[in-house]
Amino acid sequence: MPAAVVTAFGRPPEVRPFPVPAPRADTEVVVDVLADGLHPRVRSQADGSHYTSSGSLPLVPGIDGVGRAPDGTLRYFVLPETTLGTMARRTVVDLRRSIVLPEGTDPVPVAAAMNPVLSSWVALRRRVAWRAGQSVLVLGATGNAGRVALGVARRLGAGTVIGAGRGPRLELLPGLGADRTVDLAGDPAEVADRIGAAAAEVDVVLDYLWGEPAAAAMAAIARRRVDEARPVRWVAIGSVAGSTAPVPSAALRAVALEVVGSGQGSVPTCDLLAELPEMAAEITAGTFRVDARPVPLSEVTTAWADRGTDRIVVMP
Repeated sequence: MPAAVVTAFGRPPEVRPFPVPAPRADTEVVVDVLADGLHPRVRSQADGSHYTSSGSLPLVPGIDGVGRAPDGTLRYFVLPETTLGTMARRTVVDLRRSIVLPEGTDPVPVAAAMNPVLSSWVALRRRVAWRAGQSVLVLGATGNAGRVALGVARRLGAGTVIGAGRGPRLELLPGLGADRTVDLAGDPAEVADRIGAAAAEVDVVLDYLWGEPAAAAMAAIARRRVDEARPVRWVAIGSVAGSTAPVPSAALRAVALEVVGSGQGSVPTCDLLAELPEMAAEITAGTFRVDARPVPLSEVTTAWADRGTDRIVVMP
């Protein structure tokens, strides 16, 4: 069968023949893949940089998608860490890691949106003691998943949503759910001052940046916080600004700052799967906007170099 195959880390996958998979357990089936998203998580899987990487090659990338099961049902599925991903004509799916979608569901928006929606939805529902009415700062809100996080926070009952990002997309954030915005461009001291002024009393931070920006924002919020004993829960979701951050110890001591991560491993699979039906229903209802660009599997090597704002969806 045709598949996108990674034969060397650091090079994009190429379409080539790959063995047709076979189920190995009673709960597994082979599905015809209809659509799967080229997420940042997939890129890190394919270049070997993700923290779950085993270093095994060859590798078919892809972690989730929409497919047709042998019984005719349309399913959204999430794969375990495996060398046989979703960017192939067929893949093996554990039915326990899938949900049935209503017949007639467009697979493209589901494949495009489930991963970015999941990143903030699961963070709020499973990684913090979330209560409706709390305030949320999205650090990295001009990125694809960050923009979605604004709408997710609003949908889950946030009282105030603050979006921090940079570039021309910053002006789009109020229309996506942000009550206030913070420009992260410019002199670092001025940026920190803007974050402190806008988010001093925030309850939850959804952080897609990490690195130096996260450390600076922690210090700025700590300096400006009036109620030091009021918890601020910092959820590390992405690391586009750096895989390590020089977290200031003063921020941890001066205020009730709690830092946790949300991702594969920190959230039990059963918890993640429990959230999928409601997420899928919201996506198919059009609650969250994710601009998708479908491309055929034959063009995956070219599409790999596309770093635009649309979420690429591969159509095997």
